[in-house]
Amino acid sequence: MVFVTALATGAVTESWGGVTEGDAPPPSPAPLRAGVQEFAAGTGPGEEPHDAEELVSRSGDRWSAAYTADEYQGVKRSLDGEYVGVGVSVRRADGDRTEVARVLPGSPADEAGVRPGDLLLTVDGSGTGGRPVTEVVAMLRGGPPGGGSGPGSRVVLGLGRDGRQWEEGLRRERLKVDTVTTTSLAPDTVLVTVDSFTKGTGEQVRRAVEGLPPDRGILLDLRGNPGGLVAEAAGTASAFLDGGLVATYGDGDAQRALYAEAGGNTASPLVVLVDGGTMSAAELLAGALQDRGRAVVVGTRTFGKGSVQVPQEQPDGSVAELTVGRYTTPGGRTFEEEGLVPDLEVRAGRSAEEEARTVLSGLGTRS
Repeated sequence: MVFVTALATGAVTESWGGVTEGDAPPPSPAPLRAGVQEFAAGTGPGEEPHDAEELVSRSGDRWSAAYTADEYQGVKRSLDGEYVGVGVSVRRADGDRTEVARVLPGSPADEAGVRPGDLLLTVDGSGTGGRPVTEVVAMLRGGPPGGGSGPGSRVVLGLGRDGRQWEEGLRRERLKVDTVTTTSLAPDTVLVTVDSFTKGTGEQVRRAVEGLPPDRGILLDLRGNPGGLVAEAAGTASAFLDGGLVATYGDGDAQRALYAEAGGNTASPLVVLVDGGTMSAAELLAGALQDRGRAVVVGTRTFGKGSVQVPQEQPDGSVAELTVGRYTTPGGRTFEEEGLVPDLEVRAGRSAEEEARTVLSGLGTRS
């Protein structure tokens, strides 16, 4: 498996969605996501370092991550769209604050009345202001399986809404989510939201957009998407392209290429929404569609995680995810540190979705 993901000591999104708790990406390139992994990598108090941790420590690479064998099982479950959390996805808001991007229906957060747009002020008493989204996700997940953060463990969220502040004590549960949500915004506009790239994401997107009439516009929302599996990002690109290059990346001495499959929807107008929580494989996808002239990208500058990791099992069963190279878009761009600059940058206080719909109307759909 190859990951183009953002890491953080936790997972990408508490629900893999937004970055979600499915929260935000783990401290390492674990496959996300506001939203799908809630565990932290590394050793806990009193634990002996394992082979993967020593290897990652020697690498000096901030994107590499170390997992015990049990922790890596959690990573693989996340790749299947399953995680332990409370069901929220988070993103960076104005003023260096963190806000809830999405809430998984039927999740502990949903049942407690947490809503999109609520400010996430604290997690177990620790402030979230100024912290990377990935770190907040790690806080939401609480630690590796067996370390007090599994199903039934408790986490207290400090929340704010309309000037009011309060705390909610929630119990983490094992949750399963679809990474793709399709919403009809108007007779001629469909919104396809991709929370992260787990197994089957590309096929879900293809089913959502195939057969749409040419005059029906598509908004592809990658805001808060922490990344995930490279192959699924390429599969998602296949939904909008008729073959051709998606990206290249180094793997040791070799240079590898990712190609879209033929037969995608190339007729419907397409606008891609991005923000500072758009990371890794999501940046790869947005950059490919932008370079190929298939989509107009709207939003704010993306996170800037442009490297690729591969998992390597160690003799003691632990797993090190090590960076093998940076990916490059069809136009020869890389996004490490700098991020992707949208075609249309949305100013603070403006609605990115409304501006995207305006752009879409100019591409041939009334929206």
